[in-house]
Amino acid sequence: MAIEDDVLVVGGGVAGMTAALAAADTGASVRLVTKSQSTLRHASGLIDVLGYADDKLLADPFDALDDLPADHPYSKVGVKAVRDGLARFDDVAGDLYRGGHTEKNALLPTHGGAVKPTARYPASAAAGLASDERDALLVGFETLSDFDAPLAADHLRAAGVPFDVRGATVSFPGEPRADAKITRYAHALDEDTDDERERLAKRVARVHDGEPRVGFPAVLGEDHPADVRGTLADVLDAAVFEVPMGPPSLPGTRLEAAYERALREAGVNVVRRPVAGYETDGENRLTAAIVERNGQHIPHYADAFVLATGGLVGEGIDSDRDGVYEPVFDCHVPHPADRYDWFVDETFGDHPYPRFGVVVDDELRPRDADGRIEFENLRAAGSVVGGADFAAECSGMGVSLATGDAAGSAAGADTQ
Repeated sequence: MAIEDDVLVVGGGVAGMTAALAAADTGASVRLVTKSQSTLRHASGLIDVLGYADDKLLADPFDALDDLPADHPYSKVGVKAVRDGLARFDDVAGDLYRGGHTEKNALLPTHGGAVKPTARYPASAAAGLASDERDALLVGFETLSDFDAPLAADHLRAAGVPFDVRGATVSFPGEPRADAKITRYAHALDEDTDDERERLAKRVARVHDGEPRVGFPAVLGEDHPADVRGTLADVLDAAVFEVPMGPPSLPGTRLEAAYERALREAGVNVVRRPVAGYETDGENRLTAAIVERNGQHIPHYADAFVLATGGLVGEGIDSDRDGVYEPVFDCHVPHPADRYDWFVDETFGDHPYPRFGVVVDDELRPRDADGRIEFENLRAAGSVVGGADFAAECSGMGVSLATGDAAGSAAGADTQ
């Protein structure tokens, strides 16, 4: 039996899932193909739009969008698409996230003691805003080396936060191994066997000096984080918040679960298999993506396609000694022929390679080396699109939301 859909999305990150939801909203039948689980579980869970422009911290990202270069993904889709992408995110995340009340950036402390600008942030981190002038205690666990609370507090003070902050380290109930996964801590607090939440709160109370806010590494439950924070807050008589961590990330895992629920409710079929090739009509339209399954190559036919496989980190853009390329649909990726021109000598300099990606027109259709449209019914979304340095700008999630929403909406509309 032939596998046929109106829209086929390749890629399971935020851009791909957003594109699938947007396409489904048009009434199209949608299938999402991804070779692995979403990369959200490796992300901090913070949703940035634009944190920096010209190396300056931005209070309001929307003030700077019109000044970005013409090849930037935001310039391609426009400001309305950014707002539409955020609105769709708010629908997916619901009460899990805060920040939708304003277009301005919030400032969140990270596990390293830096302050990060972000447009949306987990509800579990809301009491930890760096703009809040209430004093704070950061608490780390002896067996969780990824969060050094005293060092993070030192860095926050050096950054000039408007409150007094100090750090303390306690032992976690049950004494997990030093190499225990963060889910070990989360599941123990979720299950709350032997009243582990209260036992933890009492240990923290010994080092708590009445600070009105107490921050923990983001391990306070995977399934019941609000209940865990509530118990700790009651015992400590303080607002409790989570500090976003590096990978693996429980806030990211929680958000991934919200997206998966949204995809199911929207009727999107999800296939976890790699794409091994594609078919065309012999001219400039895609007809199928070839999905590998148990050694077989199965055509998945569709009227419209969205490429959302990620950038260099997500392997949506790859490279070898012959150059830089997009491995799924063989879309053109412009880059200097000399590999030494891909980077600059300064470690934190303005490197060209973070901006590598496919070149798109204003409808997000990839273009070839001569500027022609690669495939009339293919659109690209997320970090596979070139023109932005997501890490330097703090713009990655926002670009994924804006381009994902625009690409999915357009792809779905094309099939109606």
